[in-house]
Amino acid sequence: MKIDVLTIFPEMFGVFSSTSIIGRACESGILEIRTHDIRDYTTNKHRKVDDYPYGGGAGLVMMAQPIYDCIENVRQGDFTGKVVLMTPRGKPLTTETAREYAKESHLIILCGHYEGIDERVSPLIDEEISIGDYILTGGEIPAMVFMDCVSRFIPGVLGSMDSVEEESFSNNLLEYPQYTRPSEFRGMCVPEPLLNGNHKEIREWRLRMAEEKTKEVRPDMYDRYIIQKQEEEALKKKAKRKRSRNCGESPETAAFSDSEAGN
Repeated sequence: MKIDVLTIFPEMFGVFSSTSIIGRACESGILEIRTHDIRDYTTNKHRKVDDYPYGGGAGLVMMAQPIYDCIENVRQGDFTGKVVLMTPRGKPLTTETAREYAKESHLIILCGHYEGIDERVSPLIDEEISIGDYILTGGEIPAMVFMDCVSRFIPGVLGSMDSVEEESFSNNLLEYPQYTRPSEFRGMCVPEPLLNGNHKEIREWRLRMAEEKTKEVRPDMYDRYIIQKQEEEALKKKAKRKRSRNCGESPETAAFSDSEAGN
């Protein structure tokens, strides 16, 4: 995936794109992260990118011209990706949102600043994304959060996609507790199910712990998890009844089998 970041502080992305998982993905060619200084596209000698807002008010607004020119320059050729603006007023970043963006081959990420950007840039923006209901100095840190989150769903970035599927927020559950050696530390022991080698018991324990943690910390997410489970059960029953009909089993017998299965 190619990612072009449009910012007035390109130096902030040097360490981000050269270390840890992101750095290895860039070295292997899975990711290509390029930064573009919006100030390079200004038409004034002071490289000014902001001005006072029409209608008055505190703060400054990023001007349309340098942003427009920067985006148009990056989009040269057969651009088929998406242009994303990092802004507090955007759509919340979620696991599902990250999954969808990971399917793109090219992203352009615009980092907002000051009181925002001139609204006349909006025709070039495909979507506005927010990382939370709070305000930061600029869009650079949100852009890093967005890239890190999205990249984890790109095949090859992580050693195993199983790691992604078991992390918090997958399937509307927070992650279960994790332990490593030694098995006892300052009188605190690793739970027995994790030590006996029984994979079925380990899966059941982890699911139970994830459910308890989610119910305690994120009841809103736990409610979605319960609804999801109910929908999955309904689909399973529907599929079972369909199979029964195809095999010539009467609806009454199928219903009785479903009832027994729930006991």
